[in-house]
Amino acid sequence: MTDAPVIRTQNLTKTYKNVRALRSLDLEVPRNSIFGFLGPNGAGKTTTIKLLLGLVRPTAGTAEVFGHDIVGDTIDVRRRIGYLPQEPRYYEHLTARETLRFTARFFYQGPAPAIERRVAETLELVGLSDRADRPVKGFSSGERQRLGIGQAQVSNPDLLILDEPAASLDPMGRRDVLAIMERLRERATVFYSTHILDDVQRVSDTVAILNRGELIARAPIEELLVGSEGVAYSVVLRGEAAEARSRVANQPWVSEIHASTENGRTEWLVRVTDTEAAEAQLLRVILADERVNVAAFGRRTYELEEVFMNLVEENGNGDD
Repeated sequence: MTDAPVIRTQNLTKTYKNVRALRSLDLEVPRNSIFGFLGPNGAGKTTTIKLLLGLVRPTAGTAEVFGHDIVGDTIDVRRRIGYLPQEPRYYEHLTARETLRFTARFFYQGPAPAIERRVAETLELVGLSDRADRPVKGFSSGERQRLGIGQAQVSNPDLLILDEPAASLDPMGRRDVLAIMERLRERATVFYSTHILDDVQRVSDTVAILNRGELIARAPIEELLVGSEGVAYSVVLRGEAAEARSRVANQPWVSEIHASTENGRTEWLVRVTDTEAAEAQLLRVILADERVNVAAFGRRTYELEEVFMNLVEENGNGDD
C-alpha cells in the first residue's frame, strides 16, 4: 500500500549489559516526509538507527522498513536505504566524483555511462558540481557533509537515514544541508536524528522526541508547536476593550481569555476549543466594536526549544 508507513516499530527494545538503551519504541514514519528524531545525548537515537539498519539486533519487539522485517529481511531493507553516519569517512586522495563513482558501482550493474550520469546528477543535487574533481582532503566540513549526503543518495534510495547531518557545521553549512534535505523530500523519505532544534522547526513535517530510551512525544510539527494547553490566539488591541472582551468570552468555542494592559495596549491570549470557528469568527467578533483597533492578531505557537525542554524536564533529564 502506498500510504503504509515507511518505518513501523512495535515494542522495539534494546538492552546492553543490563542497560536498556531503548524501551518499547512504537513509531511510524510517513512516506515522502522529513521526520525529525530528537533527544538529549544518550536518549537512544543512535541505537534506534543501528536497529533499523540491521547493525544490531533488538532485545525485544519488532520493526519493519517498507514492510520488511529488520532482522529477517536485512538485504531487502538495505537495498532501499541510504545512510549518512554522524562522522562520514573518505579516501582523502579521491575526488568527489571518484568517491561517488566508487559508491555507485556497488549498486549499478549497467554500462559506465549510466553510472556517470547518476554521479553527475548527485553532484548537482548536493551542490558539488564545481568541486567534483578536487581531492576530498581539501574539502571544508560543509562540503564533506554534502558529499556524505551524496554518497547516501547516489543509489536513489527510497529512505534516507541521516545521523546528525548538520551537527558540526556553521550556519551557512547547515543552511545548505537543510536545502538538500528539502529537495530530497520530493523523491524519498528523510529520517534524521539531530539536537539542533532550529533546523527541525524549519524543515521537519513530523517530530518524535526520545528521552532515556523512551518515546515521550510524536506529532506533526504544527501540532507540537501549539503546546500542551491547546490552541490559542494572541491579540493586541488599542482602545476600550471591555465590551469586546465580554462578547468574545460569550462565544461557545472560547474556553478562556487571559488579558493584560500596558501603555494603553491590551493583550489577550484567547484559548479556543474549535479552531475552525476561531479562524472564521474571532477577528470579526472583535472588530464589531468600533471603539477598539487590532494592532496584532495571530495563532499562538511555541518555539520547539521551549516545547522540547518542557517535555524532557517533565520526563526526567537525559544523560550524556
